[in-house]
Amino acid sequence: MRIRTLSIGILAALTWLGGCQRPGPEQEQAKLQPADAPASAAAAQQDAGWKTAIRQALEKTTAMIPYFEGKSYPHVSDKTWKYKKETYNNWTAGFYPGMLWLSYQYTGDGKFKQAAEQATARFKDRLRNTGLSDTHDLGFLYTLTTAAQWMSAQDDSARQTTVQAADALLKRYRPESDLIQAWGKKGDKNNGGRIIIDTMMNLPLLYWASEQTKNDAYRKAAVAQANKTLKYIVRPDHSSFHTYYFDQTSGQPLRGATHQGYKDDSTLARGQAWGIYGFALSYRYTQNAEYLEASRSMARYFIEHLPPDQVAYWDFNVPIQADTPRDSSASAIAACGVLELLGHLPKDDKDRAYFEKFVQTSMTSLVNDYSTKNDPEAQGLLKYGAYNVNNKEFNQHTIWGDYFYLEALMRLDKGLHGYWYE
Repeated sequence: MRIRTLSIGILAALTWLGGCQRPGPEQEQAKLQPADAPASAAAAQQDAGWKTAIRQALEKTTAMIPYFEGKSYPHVSDKTWKYKKETYNNWTAGFYPGMLWLSYQYTGDGKFKQAAEQATARFKDRLRNTGLSDTHDLGFLYTLTTAAQWMSAQDDSARQTTVQAADALLKRYRPESDLIQAWGKKGDKNNGGRIIIDTMMNLPLLYWASEQTKNDAYRKAAVAQANKTLKYIVRPDHSSFHTYYFDQTSGQPLRGATHQGYKDDSTLARGQAWGIYGFALSYRYTQNAEYLEASRSMARYFIEHLPPDQVAYWDFNVPIQADTPRDSSASAIAACGVLELLGHLPKDDKDRAYFEKFVQTSMTSLVNDYSTKNDPEAQGLLKYGAYNVNNKEFNQHTIWGDYFYLEALMRLDKGLHGYWYE
């Protein structure tokens, strides 16, 4: 796999924002501390902190291997910080194998490769089940499994399965309305003509397939979806709807709505983070400057609406009270997205220092106050994720939060960007 090293110019002196009020995360003793010291010393201290956090995350990931046995997959935890053993039916089933592939790429340790191969092997069968393959989440599912296997081990059968997954995703494209439908069958009364911002992170599967096969149909569908999302889901103030409805026949825009947010016109933090990362990745594949600016402006909105410790509440419009849930997964996704964005900005870009400071401060906060480094009983990597607050699903591990936390750390330490592109 070709690896691009990303230098983000680690800042010599950041203002440590400890002591702020946050619901839940305990204060820990061994903290990453931005230093009042020469730049080289501060950078070395920060680098050592990322390496320590990765080592601790790898220990947790190693402990998951015998627990899941390559037969089950984590989704969200219970209230005791233990993951339930799920089937591969869920949209999140690819994130745990993705963590294993990242761990193998970072360490070269064969135990991670073996576990990753075992967890990935079942995804070929999953694709044959049309009830499971008819989903807009195929990018999440196959980019981090079979695409990762192809990129890490040059396994051609994994490559072929990944192309087949792209074929299945392409079937969700509706040419009459020029969009990739989020849920339901074509003509579905409730969800026909509905898109969701999450799909932005599934588009790399289509871009990749277009490069691999030289078939432009994948790319055209991805670009159509990105354009639709930019025009209608991203608001003029650079916040975002979670979903948007269009007329199924004419493609005319109807209304924005939420699926898991506070209100239809609010901004779900995780959705905003998907947009930051997704548009940056679409820019990488297309070089369309509008996508780069969308990622930049959505990142600024995300950062401007954070509390002092730079870890998001679950929705940017929810009234803040003492027990308002955070979503650590949204901040981990946003950190990855901003790191990808930084890789496309000139060294003298006006926003570079602003974005670098966000990554350093937010990731430091996640490591110190939201990770499980000092909690041996907790199974996941990050606490205080929020899947669906409206359904009382919050203050939990989320496997996607764990994945993006690990990816962000490995981007910071070695420039490893996951499997969204080769």
